[in-house]
Amino acid sequence: MTATATTPSTQMRTETKKWSWLWLVAGALWILVSVIILQFDKASAASVGVIAGAMFVGAGVEYFFLGSVTRGVGWLWYLFGGLLVAGGLIALFYPTRTFFAMANILGFMFVIIGIMWIVEAFLARDSADLWWLNLVAGILMLGLGFWLSGQFLLTQAAALLVFAGIWAMMRGILDITLFFTVRSAADAIPAE
Repeated sequence: MTATATTPSTQMRTETKKWSWLWLVAGALWILVSVIILQFDKASAASVGVIAGAMFVGAGVEYFFLGSVTRGVGWLWYLFGGLLVAGGLIALFYPTRTFFAMANILGFMFVIIGIMWIVEAFLARDSADLWWLNLVAGILMLGLGFWLSGQFLLTQAAALLVFAGIWAMMRGILDITLFFTVRSAADAIPAE
């Protein structure tokens, strides 16, 4: 019997492909959440607060995972993940207050999310061909954030539903894109 030895690069390719499906599933879930959010109206403030809390916790968990597989700037993803999970837990415990508080600070939240996505884009510039999608999404979120900062509360509350749905849809598209990027990067690892 001969034992086949696996090289580090073959093992890396296998592990990368083994876990890459998580981004595809996460992307599909984000898009599903966006469709659900877009079905609500302002009267269902508590439901929206719970969904927003779950979205924040989900995004925080994604950033924790990203921090665990990233070298050098992993601390940054852990920081973003911690902030998102903390905000998500608060939203889950106080869903109605969360809805109105989020409407009040919606512009600020979108600016922060836009900055996170722009940072992600520039960090992925050398390793991902589609890094510019994160950049475009981040710039769009920044623009929405600045625009929403100047609106009145009633307009912000209505816009919260639409823009939370848009945020979830963009996150889903970015995660699905990341799935294909990771898969192609795994295929590019030479087999030895």
